[in-house]
Amino acid sequence: MADARDCSESARIATEAGAMLVEIREEMFAAGMNSWDIKDEGDRQAHVFIMEQLQKSFPGDAILSEEGRDDLDRLNHERVWIVDPLDGTREFSERGRSDWAVHVALAEGGKPTAGAVALPAIGQTLSSDPAPVLPDREEGPPRLVVSRSRPPAAAIVVAEALGAELLSLGSAGAKAMSVVLGYSDIYAHSGGQFEWDNCAPAVVALAAGLHASRCDGSEMTYNHADPWLPDLLICRQEYAEEALAALDLAIRG
Repeated sequence: MADARDCSESARIATEAGAMLVEIREEMFAAGMNSWDIKDEGDRQAHVFIMEQLQKSFPGDAILSEEGRDDLDRLNHERVWIVDPLDGTREFSERGRSDWAVHVALAEGGKPTAGAVALPAIGQTLSSDPAPVLPDREEGPPRLVVSRSRPPAAAIVVAEALGAELLSLGSAGAKAMSVVLGYSDIYAHSGGQFEWDNCAPAVVALAAGLHASRCDGSEMTYNHADPWLPDLLICRQEYAEEALAALDLAIRG
């Protein structure tokens, strides 16, 4: 199982990668670089930094990174770090946007056990230890966070069943952490994500006492040969049963 060093190192690495990304972003904006170059350079430098740090700190562990070559030898490892060096490249490349993140998480035996999500543009990192303290829920209807583009089917199903208000944010990490921070109550997604999109958000959400599962209620597991993990539900515990019931009804048609 994960220990204190796993948690502290994931938080340190995510935080330092995020600080580097803030500097890169400002330098490239100042130089008048286009959004594609800003995205690519952010992805590249964050990936290189995180890989170097993890390999130095945990030389015996495997790593699955969105920006790296997938070495399936990771399937032979008990401990696998699952990383999204820059979650929300679109938002990162837009001046003034803060809804992007850095994900660093550890899966042991397929289960998420330690990790951190850095929100560099607001100078905040949320970790599995010390676990975030979940704020009291605000009065009024539940708030469901969705992508800036068209809301996915799962979000629409849950919003209609619970009478939820929709709030829009960019990256998966920013959306999940908005629930942890109390800015929203539910994050329901379907239609496409990979393990690196949600491993760190899931482990931080679970540490905070939130519900985190697949849309069918099953446990979220990691380090599969195919890293496709297309759906999830992260929410306050008081909404989990009703949200899962609505999703189950939709899944069964």
